[in-house]
Amino acid sequence: MFSPNHTIMTEFILLGLTDDPMLERILFGVFLVVYLVTLSGNLCLIVLIRTDSHLQTPMYFFLGHLSFVDICYSSNITPNMLYTFLSDQKTISYTGCFTQCLLFIALVITEFYILAAMALDRYVAICSPLHYNSRMSKNVCVYLVTVSYMCGFLNGLSQALLTFHLSFCGSLEINHFYCADPPLIMLACSDTSVKQMAMFVVAGFTLSSSLSVILLSYLFIFAAILKMRSAAGRHKAFSTCGSHLTVVTLFYGTLFCMYLRPPSEKSVEESKIIAVFYTFLSPMLNPLIYSLRNKDVILALQQMIREILVHKSAI
Repeated sequence: MFSPNHTIMTEFILLGLTDDPMLERILFGVFLVVYLVTLSGNLCLIVLIRTDSHLQTPMYFFLGHLSFVDICYSSNITPNMLYTFLSDQKTISYTGCFTQCLLFIALVITEFYILAAMALDRYVAICSPLHYNSRMSKNVCVYLVTVSYMCGFLNGLSQALLTFHLSFCGSLEINHFYCADPPLIMLACSDTSVKQMAMFVVAGFTLSSSLSVILLSYLFIFAAILKMRSAAGRHKAFSTCGSHLTVVTLFYGTLFCMYLRPPSEKSVEESKIIAVFYTFLSPMLNPLIYSLRNKDVILALQQMIREILVHKSAI
């Protein structure tokens, strides 16, 4: 928390995506629209899941939590970035940077394990349909979600503490639009070997363990689907997995590119572009992917719209 000359760290400078004032205003409009779509899409999905009786199943229980994590995930970064686009002040406080770093890691890891839990749910639904209700009971679903949040928070806290235990001196300019681990490590003037090792271990274990669950689940799922005699049954099974696989590919692919390589000037610069995809586009696309490819969600949305129109006409 202190640099070698014992001066107290109070703030960092976020360099953002660009230093062009005109481009900053254009990006402000673009990311504001993306953020509003993200909030409205995920909130709408949560409301539908909470209010429609046909969506009271384990799959939608996990999907509701995925939407909640996406809202928190996007809100952790976007408001501050939008502010810096329109302000000459590009700084973020030491406490704000610590909080942003902690929440980012915690929410990313939580999303990993929720996606893994959703894969398990699909595995049980397709491979053991007769035992689905007992194996994916409410208690089991709550347990899986609770473990996901706990793993996320504990890992996020430990990683943030390791990062901010480093000594920062000289330039305090973070070459990113939020307080990410790799560019923060580049600013440290103390030994970062322990932090880098911890980052690779946590990122590697989280990615490999959650992805292993997903891949093994789908290996059994595809084997079960290929054994189905009904073409309609195979199509229905594939359609229930398609949305989840699309989200997994988007989320895992971009994070693999960012965190499983040593921090360097080149990798940090490239990671800013990659970060746009998983920080803004993934949370925005998730509800669209699930709603556009899911008949139950579309029917629930149509029903909600009809009820709103009937209520307005009655008034």
